[in-house]
Amino acid sequence: MIGTSAGGLRALEKILGSLPASFSVPIVVVQHRARESDAFASIMQSLCVLPVHEAEDKEPIVTPGIYLAPPDYHLMLEPGHLALSTDEPVSFSRPSIDVLFESAADAYGAGVLAVLLTGANQDGKGLVRIRAAGGVALVQDPKTAESPEMPTAAIHAGAVDHVVPLAAIAGELLRRSQS
Repeated sequence: MIGTSAGGLRALEKILGSLPASFSVPIVVVQHRARESDAFASIMQSLCVLPVHEAEDKEPIVTPGIYLAPPDYHLMLEPGHLALSTDEPVSFSRPSIDVLFESAADAYGAGVLAVLLTGANQDGKGLVRIRAAGGVALVQDPKTAESPEMPTAAIHAGAVDHVVPLAAIAGELLRRSQS
């Protein structure tokens, strides 16, 4: 799982653009964005070799692939598939990073690796739930974040297993996907 907000496009480009076509773990991404930002999937696809598309309700999770939260929908994980919701915004955002992370913790527990990137919001409660379920929470080092508020808030909340510089996150994903 990857969650990001302000400055996220550049961070996602750095991470996802560094992953090889052989990367075999599905990646689910929530990027806080406006309702009318319908070009996000095509922009992301131009930046990486893995297939990228906006998630659909009840879509099975297959690998490889990058699933993006559509604008104005919460994206959630359920065992074996994705789900969409138009429930109220969380922390002024829909899609919400916390909604994704909390659903991932409920559905996959210790099998979840969540990455929280740059952003100006206070998301991080979902990381607490992931850690409580036995999953792993990585947070971008705020010194390498375009907007350090979100990773800083997660660190201060004690919701983090590892703080990783942006340039090292793709390598960390590769390493963990092979273990």
